Amino acid sequence: MKPDPKIFDDISRVAGGAMNMFSAVREQVMNDFRARFDEWASRMDLVPREDFDRLEVQVKKLQKQV
Repeated sequence: MKPDPKIFDDISRVAGGAMNMFSAVREQVMNDFRARFDEWASRMDLVPREDFDRLEVQVKKLQKQV
């Protein structure tokens, strides 16, 4: 008994659909993680790195003056 070639096409389609679904789930999980991290960071009252670096330079200049 020869295997029906159509079954391989069906299996291939199902596998492709599963991969697309897992890719979409992964993307959703990453987006949710980013949103939660951003929310956490805003609650922690963090400053952007650029602002920190700018203030650090100002403090060093003031320390040299003193």
